[in-house]
Amino acid sequence: MGFSLPHLIVLALVVVLLFGRGRISEMMGDFGKGIKSFKQGIADETTDRPATPPPAQISASSVQQPTLNGETTIDTNPQNPR
Repeated sequence: MGFSLPHLIVLALVVVLLFGRGRISEMMGDFGKGIKSFKQGIADETTDRPATPPPAQISASSVQQPTLNGETTIDTNPQNPR
């Protein structure tokens, strides 16, 4: 069940009567400005984003282990399974 041409014409007339021609053109202008701003923001984000450095290599002997009292210890024995 779709809208036929007479349904769409009646719907358009109701919208024009409710909002008026001036208000509809304002809303469409604001909508266009919003889309333009969105596209510009996306373009700025992709050009301004610096390249991320590769993650640092973490060796098993330098892994820091938190303790229950909040201090951090360095596990110097990589053979110690936890």
